[in-house]
Amino acid sequence: QGKVVESGGGLVQPGGSLRLSCTAFGRASGGPVMAWFRQAPGKEREFVASIRWRGSSTYYSDSVKGRFTITRVNGESTISLQMDNLLVEDTANYYCAAGRRSDSSAYPTDTRSMDYWGKGTTVTVST
Repeated sequence: QGKVVESGGGLVQPGGSLRLSCTAFGRASGGPVMAWFRQAPGKEREFVASIRWRGSSTYYSDSVKGRFTITRVNGESTISLQMDNLLVEDTANYYCAAGRRSDSSAYPTDTRSMDYWGKGTTVTVST
């Protein structure tokens, strides 16, 4: 069995910062890619950021590029998402995901590449 666990959500004012963390356990760990997705109320789940273990290549959606930074903890199946200059439209449930298949890293922004999903952590940006 494997699982993915997120932490770090909360309430922040516009322009503020939050840091999310995620760790993959068991069979969810050791794969070629991990990623963050988000889903706002009434909207579909969308890609936020991902990182390939090999070469540490990173990918970002246009809406967060320049404001969010995804990093990995070397030697561990742990990633973080530093979110700066948060906007009201960043409000959503944020989900961490891990791809375990050998071809998961070929499409690092696609939900179909991910095999394990966390339960999500809520980020609310509001005055």
